[in-house]
This record gives sequence, structure tokens and C-alpha cells, in this order.
Amino acid sequence: MAIMGHSGMLVLAVLAFIGFAQADLQMNFYAKSCPNAEKIVLDYVHKHIPNAPSLAAALLRMHFHDCFVRGCDASVLLNFTAASGRATEKTATPNLTLRGFDFIDTVKSLLEAECPGTVSCADIVALVARDSIVTIGGPTWKVPTGRRDGSISSAQEALNNIPPPFFNLTQLKSNFASKGLDVKDLVLLSGAHTVGIAHCPSFSNRLYNFTGHGDEDPSLDSKYAANLKARKCKTPTDNTTIVEMDPGSFRTFDLSYYRLLLKRRGLFQSDAALTTSSTTAEYINELLQGSLNFFSEFASSMQKMGSIEVKTGSDGEIRKKCAVVNS
Repeated sequence: MAIMGHSGMLVLAVLAFIGFAQADLQMNFYAKSCPNAEKIVLDYVHKHIPNAPSLAAALLRMHFHDCFVRGCDASVLLNFTAASGRATEKTATPNLTLRGFDFIDTVKSLLEAECPGTVSCADIVALVARDSIVTIGGPTWKVPTGRRDGSISSAQEALNNIPPPFFNLTQLKSNFASKGLDVKDLVLLSGAHTVGIAHCPSFSNRLYNFTGHGDEDPSLDSKYAANLKARKCKTPTDNTTIVEMDPGSFRTFDLSYYRLLLKRRGLFQSDAALTTSSTTAEYINELLQGSLNFFSEFASSMQKMGSIEVKTGSDGEIRKKCAVVNS
């Protein structure tokens, strides 16, 4: 084995440090550059989320949809422009029902007034998602900061990367693995469906046309399916009705979503898929029995998700407005 000279070791050490410095988020990243940043975010969330608690789930979903396309770089916030020459993530089918963009824009304007050009939109999305969930009584998790904003946003990439509600377990595992997330993360992050709402098109095929012959998904509890048809999605083409993903408990961050899965009452095929393997079913049972703590385990998976392919250091930019790249 060749022995490297002192200068060679030094160069390697410096290169390793640069790589490490660029690749790492850190707690209180803005401590010196914008010391009130996280308090400004939290204060705004505390002021507005109690009046619109359903927005917490929407902002969490936005964070998820952002991180799964080009990493957590706020590319989901970019508007389509003639100059960009292509449709942005916002225009992709999975993102047409996203909401909360105005909320993010307002937080950004408050931070720009305090510390111009300092706090990234990507960090705002991550902090707002966490603070909103905590505000409605959900778990907290650490949000190290230092993300930078991307300048590329593609509707096709959103379609290719955001897992659709009809995925089976094999597809879900592959999708999550491509983002560095494992089966446990899949089960836990799906637990976010304990809050929020869905629209009929994301699951109505399970009620009306599962195999293309006007049939119902046999893996869906028949009483639940009948109830959905009678009271919610009354026609296969209904695209306006909203449905609670965790009926009776959709405003509360709790374990009832997992209880419903075991009763075959998961709304999406991707929810039902979590009961189709012994590994995923075991995680669900451990959560329900308390041998796995839902809040702390969810927090751990959220931290992993929030650091997917982040841009740091000199990569990316700090957008002045979240919907457009800097000119």
C-alpha cells in the first residue's frame, strides 16, 4: 500500500471537509445571519394554523411532494413561466390539489423584511410543516436548516417521483428506497394520513371500476365502500367532494389511521398495501401495541425525509420570492 505524503493527506482532508460542509444541514443555521428566523416562522404558524387546522396536513404534504422531486429544494413552489419553457411541478396531477402556497409566500415576505436574501424557501417549507403539525397536537422533530433553493421544476419529474395512491407495496418500497427511505419509513410516513383529506378521483376506481369491469376492490371493507358511495363519492366522475382520510379523527394526529388499515378501511390502494406483507403488518401492530412509539418514530422518519438530496453550501440559491427563480 502506497504511503501518501503529508501534503496529499492535507489536500484530501480539505476536500473531505469541503464535501462535508456542503452536504450537511445544521441546527440553528441562521443563528448569526438571521437570529429571529425560526421564531418568525413559529409565531406566524401559531397565529394562523389554529384558525385553519386542516392546512397543517396540506403543508406537510407540500413538504413531502417537494422532497420527493429533486430533493427538498422548494422546486414545488415555482410557477410556470414562458421563459422556463416547460410545465413546473405545480402543474403535475399529484400537485393540482396542493394548497398553502400563499401561506409560504407570506412567511417568506416576513423573513425578507427581517433578513433580505438569507432564509431559503426550502427551509421555510420544512419549518412550516413541522411547526404546523406540532400546533395541531402532533409530534415535533428536529429541522436542521441550511437548505438552498433549486431553479429547475418539471411536471414530468413530479409525475415520475411522487408515489401515486394506486401503487402496490413493491412499487412503494422501490419508490421510497430511491430516496434513501426504508420500509419502516414508508409505514411511518404513511401515518401522516391520520390528518387531512383526499379527493374522490384518487380512490374512486376502488369503488366503481377496480379491474375495468365496473367492480369494487375486494380488499376494501364492503360496508366502508358502500358508505363512501352513498355519502361521498356518489358517481365515478365526482372530482369536487373531499373525504376524510381518517374518518372521525382526521383533525387529530393519532393511531386511528393504522387501526383503520387493519379493518381494511385504508382509503388508497397505497394505504391498503401496507397490510400486504408480514414486515409492514408487524410495524403497524408494534405501533398499535405501543412497542414502537408513533410520535418519536414518525419524527425520526421526517428528519430523514427532510434531508433528501438537499442543496447546501454554494449549490442552489436563496430565492427572493418563492414562486420564481432569481433573475
